[in-house]
Amino acid sequence: MTLPADGHVHSQFSWDAPRGDMSRTCARAVELGLPAIAFTEHVELTPWTLPDGRVKRVRPFDVAGYQAAIGEARERFPNLRVLSGVEFSEPHWHGDELRSLLANGFDRVLGSVHSRATDDGRFLAVGYEYPDLPAAEMVRGYLAEVARMADTGTDFEVVTHVDYPLRYWPASAGPGEIAAFEPEFREALSAVHRSGRILELNTRATFYRDLLGWWRAAGGRAVTFGSDAHEPDALARQFRAAADAASAHGFRVGGNPVGPWVRE
Repeated sequence: MTLPADGHVHSQFSWDAPRGDMSRTCARAVELGLPAIAFTEHVELTPWTLPDGRVKRVRPFDVAGYQAAIGEARERFPNLRVLSGVEFSEPHWHGDELRSLLANGFDRVLGSVHSRATDDGRFLAVGYEYPDLPAAEMVRGYLAEVARMADTGTDFEVVTHVDYPLRYWPASAGPGEIAAFEPEFREALSAVHRSGRILELNTRATFYRDLLGWWRAAGGRAVTFGSDAHEPDALARQFRAAADAASAHGFRVGGNPVGPWVRE
């Protein structure tokens, strides 16, 4: 089976990818035989309040530099489909900024949640807040925010890493089993389906096969694959297992070989 396109990759243009390298990642994609790769760089506009009270704002996305690098990559790797894209955090909180950014033109737009809003007006990054919030409450709050994001009319096509908070589950809270949150995941996935958006199978950490069954039960008809790689060697991580699982649930390559996998 040919590996699917990697629709969620970061390069040096993402603030948290110091080892990202667009050219080396493209070379790795060719080596692996991927049909396409999408560089979906982080756009983080939400200011995070850190545990020590400091407010963190990440460096802005260099759109002009990124677009120039995309052009160079397409020239250097003519047999690889190189897609432009962004991973926009909390797009439902920053709709005007997203609309302005999209005027630059991108092939793939991911919507993600990395934060939660507190009652006192702060924004806490997932992972930092576990000391102040029970782990189970964090997961449930995160999934509720995913549902709110999906239910908006914001212009993005793919919902990424719905299992994100499980990456940061603290050992002190015991096992963090996805099955313990099945109702909340099903509700979030139903919201994604209602919105007409696509679910990404994110393989950066644990690949949860349960999500495929719940997505199908919610009516979901399309999936993309994203390694969420922040360095070239992580490209297409666990894609063979993810593709096999998607195939077992009835998803197949669609009419566009670099597009989402769909089921009839």
